[in-house]
Parts: sequence; C-alpha cells; structure tokens
Amino acid sequence: MQLALSSDARLQRLTIGNENAPLLVVDDLVRQPDELIHWAASKVFVNTGRSFPGIRARAPLSYRKFILDALQDELTRFFGLDCRSMEFSMAHYSLVTTPPGKLEMVQRIPHVDSVRGNGLASVHYLFRTDYGGTAFYRHRSTGFEYVDESRHTQYFKTLQDELRGPDAPAAEYINGDTPLFEQVVKQDGVFNRILFYRRNSLHSGRIARDFVPVADIATGRLSINCFLDPIL
Repeated sequence: MQLALSSDARLQRLTIGNENAPLLVVDDLVRQPDELIHWAASKVFVNTGRSFPGIRARAPLSYRKFILDALQDELTRFFGLDCRSMEFSMAHYSLVTTPPGKLEMVQRIPHVDSVRGNGLASVHYLFRTDYGGTAFYRHRSTGFEYVDESRHTQYFKTLQDELRGPDAPAAEYINGDTPLFEQVVKQDGVFNRILFYRRNSLHSGRIARDFVPVADIATGRLSINCFLDPIL
C-alpha cells in the first residue's frame, strides 16, 4: 500500500491546559484513508491486555514510513526533540469493543502511556460515525496535567488512595469532568484526523457513557494508535 499526504492536509499547533504541553492536530491527513480501512479488514484483531478496551492488529509498515516521510521534521521541531530521526515502538489498528459495564478500572480514567517526556503518541481516527474523540485532563488533587519521573510516585500514590474512596469511577467511559479529573482540552474524532501528543500527558478516549460497541472494521470505532521515540 502506497500512502501519500493529502493535498488538503491542515495543521494546527496547539497546547494543553495550564501546563501548555504541545498538541499537534492534522486534518485530512492521508490521501487514501479508505485503503487503510480495507487493509485492516483483512487482518486478525486480538485482545492485547487490560489497558485498551478492545482489540488490535498491526498497522502496515507503509504507514510508519508515510508518517515519518510526511511529518518527522514537523514533529521534531514542534515537540522540541533533539534527535537525528524517530522510530516507532508501536503502530496498531485499534477497535473499541468493550461495553461500558465491563470496563476495568484502568479503562475508566485518564492515563499516561509513559513518564518519559520525549516519547510521542498518536491517534488517527478512521471512523465516520460520531463515536467521540480524545480528551486531555488535569488531576484535581495534584493539579498535574502530565506525569513525568519527578511526579510519578506522588501521582500514583494519590490516585490509588482516591480509587479506593467514594469518588472511584463507575463502570463507564470517561467523557468530561469527574470528581477526580477535570477535562482541559478535547478533540473530536473527525474522520482522517490525527493527533500527536507527549505520552506523559493525561488523556483518554472521549466516548459516550451509553456507547454501544460495534465489532466491525467498516462501521466501528477504528483508529491507528502509535508510539514514536526519538533516535539520539
């Protein structure tokens, strides 16, 4: 599969909340988004553990090459990465299939993918139905919008205490403010939009509490999720 940047691609260089972590948004990213969906339909999706509420399959190597060819210079510049190039440590199709009532505790709250400040994450929306997008959060009691090595111990100790208390979240997707977290930025799940952000920013899928999962590649909540790391 040969992917190319759309001639209609549009970049937004944004920041998140009070701590101003960078957020890059690109609309109309790839010229052939439906080819990515068709390719996914030929793959076997599997459950990969407790962190993601659904099933996943590897994205094609051509997708990784496309992202680096089209956006590596912008990513290193915008996120202030002092590196000679970047590489992928993950590139998966993701299909949300877990009903709200069956969510694990870790799937009901915002999370960080890493405490390292130079690792990036991306989410590329490949659904046309209004299944929601992605939101970024502030932890109310600490004020943290990101969790790095210096904040790790305090944040997770405080969070564990809170999750044993009366404000522990119900079995539903987070979608807006809660007693423990304040939503500070949200991005809609627009077809063929991609977000890039630091992996230590507190974030979560923005999914309605009455969400009914559709386990179908063509009509379900399909995205491509990636981790990118600098090569020094």
